[in-house]
Amino acid sequence: MSEQKPMSDNTPESAERRRVLGGLAVAAAGLAIAPGIKLIEVAQARPEEQGASSAVRWGMLVDATKCATGCDDCVSACSTENGWTPVAESPKPRQAPQWIRKLELQDPLTQMETNLPMMCQHCAEPPCVDVCPTGASFKRADGIVLVNRHTCIGCRYCMMACPYKARSLVHEPLNDTQKADVPRGVGCVEACSLCVQKVDRGDGNTACAEACYAAGHNALVFGDMNDPDSEISKRLRELPTKQVRADLKLNTGVRYHGI
Repeated sequence: MSEQKPMSDNTPESAERRRVLGGLAVAAAGLAIAPGIKLIEVAQARPEEQGASSAVRWGMLVDATKCATGCDDCVSACSTENGWTPVAESPKPRQAPQWIRKLELQDPLTQMETNLPMMCQHCAEPPCVDVCPTGASFKRADGIVLVNRHTCIGCRYCMMACPYKARSLVHEPLNDTQKADVPRGVGCVEACSLCVQKVDRGDGNTACAEACYAAGHNALVFGDMNDPDSEISKRLRELPTKQVRADLKLNTGVRYHGI
């Protein structure tokens, strides 16, 4: 009796069998061992073109000559949008978040007073990122500097490294003001995010800039600093601006006019 040869793996029948088995394997990867619990979840990532791009650099222009004395609309708007309690309303002011704060400066020689908001400067070379031991502090490709609360251990190295005192620690459990699209957590460091949730939705502006414009001051201009036709780029070409602590060579994303 002649020996029967095994079927070649290159036959159409074998190819079809591999295709079917492969499909079954993928389906099995998502099988639930209990309602809502899966052994393996098949990745559902966003398309690459929807991610942050280095072709964009989000930034802010602060025109201190238009910033009104006693106005804190930008602070209130940031608080409302991002769900944090301002220092003035906090029962523990020393522990209150300071995503944005108003500064009143006076020149010791001329006695001239200047008002301006101070927030995370979204540096191109952020020292907070350099010192973070877990990688929780990071800079997106579009220039926005953020903190991943899931990997932040609350060591506060980034707070010490920041020359702008722009970061704060969440000391106590949060109340019901927390927003669903702005995750915050006790024991984590946080700071201005340039309203990244609004940016990623395509809203095109930050809460502070919107409030400043609505109040008629227009002291804050947000936009893409890499786009020569954006409003912020046009204003940066027209006005002399400064970086706070330019000597540190951090290449900040927030520029100031009138200081």
